[in-house]
Amino acid sequence: MRIALHTRVREDRIKEYEAAHRAVPEELTAAIRAAGVSSWTIWRSGCELFHLVDCEDYTRLLAELESLPVNIAWQARMTELLDVVHDYSEAGAEAGLPVVWQL
Repeated sequence: MRIALHTRVREDRIKEYEAAHRAVPEELTAAIRAAGVSSWTIWRSGCELFHLVDCEDYTRLLAELESLPVNIAWQARMTELLDVVHDYSEAGAEAGLPVVWQL
């Protein structure tokens, strides 16, 4: 399945956000792949971040990562940098952007 997400980086933290993503912990990327993600791309337009996630099951992905210590640490770091964060709650499974048009 494919999920599009929207988050927002704080204007004064863009460089830190991008630097953090150049050094995502290998333990976290391995866990993301093990949870069924084949691809995760993030684009930035100003402060707006758009994620495209290809995964087997987005709800399962959230459930598997939610209590994982490396992800908890990563999300704590992202919370410092973001105005709109990635939602790992049960409601987060419904947080994907709706498809408006597709070719």
